[in-house]
Amino acid sequence: MNTTAPRRPRQKVLWRHLWGWTLSALTLVWLTLMAVAWYTGHHETEELSDGHMVGVARLWLAVSPGAVGELAQPLAREGLRSYVQDVAVIEWQGERVVADTHRLAAGLGLTQAPAAGESVRHYEGPMGSGPWRMVVVEATPTTAAPDAPRRSVAVLMNMAQRVDLGRDVAEHVARPALLVLPLVALGLWWTLRRGLRPLDRLSQEVAELDAFAGQRLGNQHRFREFSSTVQAINTLVDTLQSRAQREREFASDVAHELRTPLSAIALQARAAQHEPSPEHLAQLEREALRAGHILAQLLDMARAQRVGVNGLSGEAPKPVELGALASELISRHAQRGHETGHELALVQPETPVAVRVQPMLLELALRNLLENALLHTPAGTQVCVDVWQTPQAVGLSVSDDGQRGARPQPPSTGTGATVATADTAGLGLGLRLVERIAEQLGAQFLRDEGDTPMTTRFTLRWPR
Repeated sequence: MNTTAPRRPRQKVLWRHLWGWTLSALTLVWLTLMAVAWYTGHHETEELSDGHMVGVARLWLAVSPGAVGELAQPLAREGLRSYVQDVAVIEWQGERVVADTHRLAAGLGLTQAPAAGESVRHYEGPMGSGPWRMVVVEATPTTAAPDAPRRSVAVLMNMAQRVDLGRDVAEHVARPALLVLPLVALGLWWTLRRGLRPLDRLSQEVAELDAFAGQRLGNQHRFREFSSTVQAINTLVDTLQSRAQREREFASDVAHELRTPLSAIALQARAAQHEPSPEHLAQLEREALRAGHILAQLLDMARAQRVGVNGLSGEAPKPVELGALASELISRHAQRGHETGHELALVQPETPVAVRVQPMLLELALRNLLENALLHTPAGTQVCVDVWQTPQAVGLSVSDDGQRGARPQPPSTGTGATVATADTAGLGLGLRLVERIAEQLGAQFLRDEGDTPMTTRFTLRWPR
C-alpha cells in the first residue's frame, strides 16, 4: 500500500511579505495622490476659466468696440495653444444684441439680456450641442450719460473644453508619480533583500549550531534588534544542554540501579542451580521485586513527562486538599510501615490547605517520597508528613529521623534549604521522579535537615 506524506504548507518569504505590504501602502498613497491631482486639476481649471471669462468681459466693456467680426470656426486646441480656451462673447445694449462672436444667442435661448452672474446654459445649434459656462457682467452707467442704454456682456466657454483642460492638468500632475512608482518598488525590493541579509546569516548560524556540543551564538551581531533573539536562542541552548546533561546522568542512574538487582538475580539463580534452597529463592524473589520496583518508577517517570509535555492524561489542574491526600496515602502505606517497623504520622493545620494542580501527578510525587523514606531508612524510624502554609507559600514535607549518612550538599536556595536531586541524595530514581513532577506542578523541590529530632526532610513548596 502506497502512503504519501502530507504536504507541508508553503511558507511565506519574509522579504516578499514586507515588500508586498510596503508596496500596497505605496500604491494606496499613489492612488490618493492621483485622486487629489484629478480633483485639483479640475477645480483649478474651473477657477482659472471663470477668472479668465470675467477678465474678458471686463476688458470688452472697457474697450467698447464699435464693430466685432464673427469667428466662424472654434479655436483648435493643439500645439502651443493647448491651454488657450476658446471663449465666445455676446453683448447687449438694452435688450438688443449688438455682438455675438460665435452666433450662440439663438442656440442658448438668450432672447434678452440675462442678469449678471454665473450659470451653465445648454446649447443646441450649428456648433453642436452641450453645456456652456456663462459669466454675465453689466456696465455701470456713467455720470456723463445717465440715460444711455444698459450694457451687459456674456462670456461663454464650452464645458467640454473645461473638462478636457482639467484632465490635462491632472495627468501632468500625476504622470511623474506614475513613472516614479516602479522605481520606488524596485528600490524597496533591493533594500529589503539587502536589509534582511543579517537575518539570513543569523538563520544560517542557528542551523549550523550544535546545541548538544556546547556551542552558543556569538554576540558580535551589528544590530541591536538581534540581541534579544540571540539571547533567547542561547537561553534555549543552555536549557537543552542542561536537560541533555540531566538525561545522561539519569541514564547512568538507571544503569546503576538496575545493575545491582540484575547481578544479584544472576548470582542467586546460579546458586539455586547448584544448591536449591528456600533462602536462595527468597533472595531471588526480593531482587526480582526490586528490579520490578525500579521499572515501575521508570514507567511513572515516563508518564509524568508525557503528561507534562503532551498533556495526554486529560487531567486539568484543580484544587487538591493536601491534608486529605496525605491522609489517604498514609493509610495505604500503614501496613507496609508496620511490616518494616516504621512509624507514620501526619501533621496538618486546622484550616484546610489546597493547591491547584493535577491530582494524579501530586499523588505520584507524595507516594514516591513516602516509599523513599520507607525504603532507605532503618527500622524504628519515624516518618512524618507535614502539611503547612505561611503568608509566603504553602506546601507539604516528608521528614524522617533515620540518620542518613552525610552527603555532599547541593547549592543553597538562599532560604536555608537546598534543591533536592537524585544525585546529591543518592537515593535512586524516586527523588529524580519527584523532581520532574515538581517542575510540572510549578513547585519547588527542596531538601534540608528538618526540625529536631528529624534528620532529613524533603519539601514540595508552592509560592503564593
